[in-house]
Amino acid sequence: MTLPEHLTKDNYGYIHVTGHRIGLQDLVHFYNEGHSPESLLDVFPTLSLAVIHKVIAFYLENRAEVDAYVASSEAEMERQRAIAPRGPDVAELRRRLAAKQASGA
Repeated sequence: MTLPEHLTKDNYGYIHVTGHRIGLQDLVHFYNEGHSPESLLDVFPTLSLAVIHKVIAFYLENRAEVDAYVASSEAEMERQRAIAPRGPDVAELRRRLAAKQASGA
């Protein structure tokens, strides 16, 4: 997929709005949820309305490729979530806090 100047792919394959960390998949997600370009501006206020329109136009012109990219990205995020170590639960955090308070630290 050939990207226009307003979209950039980083070394990890993440496609984002040029000059921003906002991903193509994020804009596509909200657009497919029914957000208008104007409401996307409320969600992503650092983008201009013109750039939002350009990204949506790119998506509509390349829907199959972008949808495949989004699906692949979501699958990778799910894979990473599945192997990520779980953090402590609330009960464990409370136990640690109580122990710390009891020790006077």
